[in-house]
Amino acid sequence: MRSLTQDRRPALTAAALATAAAVFVGAAGLVAGGGGTARAAGGAVVIEEGEIDFAPRQVDGKLELQIDDRGGTGTVVREPSEVVLHVPQAALQDTASPVGEALGMGPVGTAWALNNVWTDAEFFAPEPGWNGTEAGGDAQVELSGYEGPGDFGIATYTRDMDNRNEAAVAHLASADGAPKSFTLPATAQHLLPIWQFTAQGVYRLTLTVSGEGGTDTETLAVVVGDSVDPADVLPGDGTAPTTPPPVTPSNTPSSPTAPPRKGDAVVLDDGHLDFAPRPVGGGLQFQVGKAVGQEHQWYEPGRLVLHVKPGARRKIPAGYGFLGTQGDAVWWLPQSQIAGLLWPGWGVPDFDDSDLDGPITARLDAVQGPGSVAMFNTASLGGTPTPVFNSGDGLPDTHLLYAHGHGHWNWTFTKEGVYRTTFTLSATLADGTKVSDTETLAWVVGDDIDPGTVKPGAGDGATATPTATPTAAPSESPSGTASASPSACLSVSASGAPTASVGSSSASSAGNSLESNGGSSGTGALASTGARVALVGGAAVLALLTGGVAVLAARRRRTSR
Repeated sequence: MRSLTQDRRPALTAAALATAAAVFVGAAGLVAGGGGTARAAGGAVVIEEGEIDFAPRQVDGKLELQIDDRGGTGTVVREPSEVVLHVPQAALQDTASPVGEALGMGPVGTAWALNNVWTDAEFFAPEPGWNGTEAGGDAQVELSGYEGPGDFGIATYTRDMDNRNEAAVAHLASADGAPKSFTLPATAQHLLPIWQFTAQGVYRLTLTVSGEGGTDTETLAVVVGDSVDPADVLPGDGTAPTTPPPVTPSNTPSSPTAPPRKGDAVVLDDGHLDFAPRPVGGGLQFQVGKAVGQEHQWYEPGRLVLHVKPGARRKIPAGYGFLGTQGDAVWWLPQSQIAGLLWPGWGVPDFDDSDLDGPITARLDAVQGPGSVAMFNTASLGGTPTPVFNSGDGLPDTHLLYAHGHGHWNWTFTKEGVYRTTFTLSATLADGTKVSDTETLAWVVGDDIDPGTVKPGAGDGATATPTATPTAAPSESPSGTASASPSACLSVSASGAPTASVGSSSASSAGNSLESNGGSSGTGALASTGARVALVGGAAVLALLTGGVAVLAARRRRTSR
């Protein structure tokens, strides 16, 4: 038997910034609080974040394994077989080879891990620990049953002050030949080993504790990643309750190959997107391309609703004060692709250098929404984040695009709700003609609002900044086409003075034969609302920022309670 005797976290790990409360009635001695949400199948509680402890304890002279949920305002005692633990997609990260090898998994590369995070980019997730102080003596914890789509294990691992690897100690693991039990000392209090899973899906971990007062066996359901909605998962061993609970609606992930549609709007909620200026009818048109294999399916922005799913929710890291207070929530689309989330980039696939007199300017004119929107990158490993667009400190903001260029940035939204971002793309063609296109993109952040009920584009009103005052989300059904008439747009300049501007309305008639079926693979098809070409005076200058983002930072050990 191995003994889990130390409160140890990994002190250093690398990951792509990628970028997540109701009381269960019936357990003895409940205290209001806890971090679970009573919304799972079978009346279970989903625990998605916060500090919890697995605690074998004496209850009426018998040993029972229970969960102390401290994710809310107090501690709630829960039965493991009545809980669904959710490991978010954001927990997918680089894993230390010694951990995988100790758990019998080998050097797995990336895995979903809890208690293996870094201070500069923390995500919202459960923090499962172990507490042996109420067991009446040392207790043995055994993995007596296991179901899952991949391997699972619990291990202790850290690095010393000289950055040398220490050996990982495995405590429980599903792999053949790996430990199936460990000793939990009676002195152990809130110990935090790494929990690691190698695949998305539903796991069922059957744990047997033995010691003073006999034995107790409980099965814990764990949902890893976002491929399965934890609200749809039955707790414990998956046996349906005798009396089914009332059926509640749940969000069903959209098909990756057939975006959900309602009316004339198209909702996109995952995959590679490119915001692009494209030559149309001798001018320039702003379009959004969704990568489908090696091709793009092109859409006009005024027909789209972009859904930033709950899996994008993260904590604001240190050094990102322009986003808000460290530790507060932000909805973050990383510049490195994360499966299941939107991955928006900028590209210029169809203009050549010979077509242009200088670069193309992309300008964020205005943002309407409950919070602020930022686009930024980090220049190098551990470098200072560089905002490119940031509605929180005033607009407009600009950056430059170049022929055949392509890049991705981090996008963040500080609150849930509906946002509308108005962009102007402008350029000077090789013959001296100045062209531009102004379009508004609708975004739905979080799951409080059904994106299928949100009007695309500018909706029903002018778009305005600043964004500090929440605005009501539109509830009407999506309209068929965007208005072609000029619309007033109140924006805030860098000095903070509001100015009124009028969107471009002159449409090019040449070469504007556009499909109305949502587009198709290739470069010819697009949702029809017309191309806009207008004269503009001058172009703003800002260097195009590139570079990868990664964080390598140390996390302090949590002190025992």
